[in-house]
Amino acid sequence: MNWAQQLLHWYDANKRDLPWRRTKDPYAIWVSEVMLQQTRVETVIPYYHTFLGRFPDPAALAAASEEVVLKGWEGLGYYSRARHLQAAARQIVERYGGQIPADPDRFRSLPGVGPYTCGAVMSIAFALPEPAVDGNVCRVFSRFFGWSDPVGSPSLLRQARQASQAQLDRLPRERIADWTQALMELGALVCLPRSARCEDCPLAADCVALQDGTVEALPVRKARKENPVIRRDALLLTDDQGRLLLHQRPEEGLLAGMWELPSLEEMLAQQETFSLGETWSSPEGTRALQKGQIVIDRSEPRQFRHVFTHLTWIVDVYPARWSAGDVTTARQAVTEMTEGAIRENTTPYGEKGKTALRPCMWSTSEDRSRLPMNRLTRNILKHYGMI
Repeated sequence: MNWAQQLLHWYDANKRDLPWRRTKDPYAIWVSEVMLQQTRVETVIPYYHTFLGRFPDPAALAAASEEVVLKGWEGLGYYSRARHLQAAARQIVERYGGQIPADPDRFRSLPGVGPYTCGAVMSIAFALPEPAVDGNVCRVFSRFFGWSDPVGSPSLLRQARQASQAQLDRLPRERIADWTQALMELGALVCLPRSARCEDCPLAADCVALQDGTVEALPVRKARKENPVIRRDALLLTDDQGRLLLHQRPEEGLLAGMWELPSLEEMLAQQETFSLGETWSSPEGTRALQKGQIVIDRSEPRQFRHVFTHLTWIVDVYPARWSAGDVTTARQAVTEMTEGAIRENTTPYGEKGKTALRPCMWSTSEDRSRLPMNRLTRNILKHYGMI
């Protein structure tokens, strides 16, 4: 057997029983591939089942509200994946009658569908000879062929796609899906980033890196930069009815559209009591115009930490109470309230931008069970028994 046949033979004997391998439904395969981007298999499996239960086809996903879709994605992170998935589903319904197009160019034109996702879905669901090259595949080929191109470089991606395409063009159609998944499986189970299990590799006899003793050195990794650290102050603000103040992040950018605690660094640094003129819109549309007073407990803030791929948040949480009534205007107005929105500068969140209006609401426990929140906010609320 040549090396490609050896890899397929190994895959037949060692492949994991994963739920998305039990179907040829292109929609289900597409959902799995989007979820698996930068997320571990064991994390994805329960989300995959739940998501398909709520949105079993493109039409169901297209018809849902974004809030419901984000809630179903809550905890997986990289929420732009969910938005792109829904936007693509809506185009599939509008243009293709709710059916995933079995055409690489058409599928590739959908929101969020890049070369890897296109190759994976086209090859696995439709047995089309489209290469699917991700980090695992690049690592396998870098070591097997002894390539020195750095991770993420166009040259490495190009060579890996060419190497995979050369084998796909020789395979019978019934083995195309297996080829795509065999490469992924080898990278996930054997050809690991560190401590590669070369003794279990079906390609060991022909692997250039193993012969040269360069397995751990390949693929060449770029120098890793330390994440910038963004410090934030957040208010755990409740009113006399036990409701919690939440606001929604902007529609674009990091954690777009997710609900979280308001962050008021300038106010916390300068004063413990201030006046708040507010106009709130409840989910039912009722409104109330009030003024009140916030008293902040600054004695023992609880610190929380959340690490993203490109930055780290360190958040100090301050419990606070809001009481309605006529109060003396604070000596410095830090927060301006408008109808259903809070005006804040976005810079403390690690984003570039000008002052923005953000929707906000007094939330009940029922509200918090349905609103999509990022993992940090949910961890904070769990700590304080708010969910």
